Amino acid sequence: MFHLLRYPLAGALLLLLGALPARAQINMEEHDRKPYYFGITLAANQSYLRLTHSDIFLHQDSIMVAEPLKTVGFNLGLLANLRLSNRFDLRVNPQLLFANKNLFFKENYPKRDTEKKVESIVVSFPLQIKFKSDRINNMRVYTIAGMKVDHDLASNKSSRKAEDLVKINKTTYGYELGAGFEFYFQSFIFTPEFKISSGLNNVHVKDPNLRYSNVIDQLQSRMIVFSIHLQG
Repeated sequence: MFHLLRYPLAGALLLLLGALPARAQINMEEHDRKPYYFGITLAANQSYLRLTHSDIFLHQDSIMVAEPLKTVGFNLGLLANLRLSNRFDLRVNPQLLFANKNLFFKENYPKRDTEKKVESIVVSFPLQIKFKSDRINNMRVYTIAGMKVDHDLASNKSSRKAEDLVKINKTTYGYELGAGFEFYFQSFIFTPEFKISSGLNNVHVKDPNLRYSNVIDQLQSRMIVFSIHLQG
């Protein structure tokens, strides 16, 4: 029992499964025949920027370390689900994401550690295909795969006072993969979900005149998200 304390998410899911009687009455049985339905999303994210060094980094001795830092943020969103068949749904899950994707630099001249904050307020538009298992009483398992486009409202791309900044583009596109559980209650569906989200394009705005920027070649967005969807 004590080893479950090391894995709080797994423990919570097991407790939910244990709380459902083996011969429970089937809740929201008509829901599986709905052509579409809606919901809301609450989520926590861990985000960072995948960093690739430039050739300049290897030929200078001023900045010795340049690496991304992982930070925690949160998401708020809406969900719309369109039934395609007994196995597949089309899902749209627009969200507002609050995250920091900070960068760490260890400098040699002068000797100091510097953290550059890259604040993000992102409007995200994911389009996903959902593959569903058979329903087991009041529980179902599913997986998702899809593409997304993100627009960063807090992008510093146009900043004029940029001497000490690393500039980031406004737009990111990429893919998402995930899995989740649907627990059917009498009046709503409780859906915990885990997914990874990866940007495909380089969001770094290169500028050889910026001290911290010129040691970086590419920056790509990475995010791990744990979501709770409440669906009706």
